[in-house]
Amino acid sequence: MGYYDDLGQVERKKNREPGLGRLIMTSVTSAVIGGMVVLLMLPTLSKSGYISMVQPSTANAMTNPSSNIFAQPISVNVDTATVRAVEKADKAVVGVINIQRVNNWFNQESSSVERGEGSGVVFEKKNGKAHIITNFHVIENAQKVQVVLPSGEKVEAKVLGYDALTDMAVLEIDGSKVTAVAELGDSDALKVGEPAIAIGNPLGLKFSRTVTQGIISALDRSMPVDVDENGQTDWELDVIQTDAAINPGNSGGALVNIHGQVIGINTLKIAQEGVEGLGFAIPINDVKKIVTELMQDGKLKRAYIGVQPYDLTNVPRYHWKETLNLPDEVKAGVVVMNEVTKFSPAGKAGLRQYDVIVKLDGQEITNGAQLRKYLTLNKKPGDSVEVTFYRDGFKKSVTVKLGEPVGE
Repeated sequence: MGYYDDLGQVERKKNREPGLGRLIMTSVTSAVIGGMVVLLMLPTLSKSGYISMVQPSTANAMTNPSSNIFAQPISVNVDTATVRAVEKADKAVVGVINIQRVNNWFNQESSSVERGEGSGVVFEKKNGKAHIITNFHVIENAQKVQVVLPSGEKVEAKVLGYDALTDMAVLEIDGSKVTAVAELGDSDALKVGEPAIAIGNPLGLKFSRTVTQGIISALDRSMPVDVDENGQTDWELDVIQTDAAINPGNSGGALVNIHGQVIGINTLKIAQEGVEGLGFAIPINDVKKIVTELMQDGKLKRAYIGVQPYDLTNVPRYHWKETLNLPDEVKAGVVVMNEVTKFSPAGKAGLRQYDVIVKLDGQEITNGAQLRKYLTLNKKPGDSVEVTFYRDGFKKSVTVKLGEPVGE
């Protein structure tokens, strides 16, 4: 039965072949006629905008098959506030090289070598000279200092002044090749959360004038500074906290606001495992005051009180009662550790060894760093300060006329 059906199917196909030929001829004829009609109407359709005709001189996928392989380059003009801020400030950021003299133990000869690289900010140009702000620790122990301009040229620098506690230094170079001067802003006007841009030389001049961006993370931070590395805080450095990336080599560089104004001098970061985004800069308003005095005198003229301060919190609690006779309400202060000489400002006012200072001019003083900071920022030699202290369990007060450190 299957065979019959197959054979019968073949026979039926043979009987329909003449009709199929006619159908093919009709289709071909219709296609030819339709094509001719379209060709005749092309100009009219092109003018009406229904189709776009390819011009002979225009490159396209038909005439140049390789033209559609790669996307055509697009020129983008990026003009954001951040870009404008960087363009305004980055040419005023320079490199600072610390060159020291070292002895070669093998041949007993000395030579000059680069011991460190940091950053600096050109803040003034006048009388043919340019002045640069940087950190003291960038130029510490330097036998010679060089400044690297944005062009890559190195010039010799003169150290006009420095201060270890505030970590500030001022350099002077020939200003003939300096093309930009930074605009200094107002750090007192900063708000937490506003943009902050760090410009400097992280890891050295290989990455000169690197730009990183973040925000102002916090204001009015204080960082302890132990200059003599004796385990006791010598100074509390007021700083701006930012999460803009700051790395070794950024020290002395600029922290810039969105208007391109320098609002701080980058100085340090917390480098601990698992800690990110904790960088700090010295507020530019503090820098202005310090730099002015460094340029005039080469140093900060600190008021001298004549006591060797020691933090009460570092004294064993046993001595609080047995040696110092302090009442229970005293929780912090500064112990006078030295034998006070009678000709010193403190001695003339009647202060003695083991007195515990708790206030200066009515402002609470909890440690030696605060005592130094108050006298440095608020007093000059010749000024007077009211000292509140405890002696033998009694609260007393004296007025001390401040002097100038011996040898200064």
